[in-house]
Amino acid sequence: MKYSLSWRKNYLKQSYRNRCYILSPHGSQLLSVPVCLGSQHKTPIKEIRIDYSKRWQQVHLRAITASYSSSPYFQFYFGNIEKVISRKTDFLIDLNMELTESVLKMLKLNIRLTKTTHFEPIREADNDFRYKISPKKKISIHY
Repeated sequence: MKYSLSWRKNYLKQSYRNRCYILSPHGSQLLSVPVCLGSQHKTPIKEIRIDYSKRWQQVHLRAITASYSSSPYFQFYFGNIEKVISRKTDFLIDLNMELTESVLKMLKLNIRLTKTTHFEPIREADNDFRYKISPKKKISIHY
């Protein structure tokens, strides 16, 4: 199976490209990777750099450990995730690709990720989820 990531489109603030939620002992917890946007608002996704002036890696790893260390199989999966998060990746797209590939490998899913060569316009297809999932909207997708 093949899955393409669109990396030529402009970066959208407040999207899941640099954030996720985990279930912590105190409810849902936001984890966000800080990015350097500068004064450019129309920066292509492939050019979004990660901001390492903040301690986000330590915060993420501690939150994941605090939330899931007593879960079954944590010890089998955490090391791989820790390696990817601890590495100093320059671009957000590369971090996202590495994390996704690592999880796919751990789950033994044979899905090959590729980057698109051009941006496809938005279409109303049932399998086009690019703008259907957003932290600003309640998810109402039933598949």
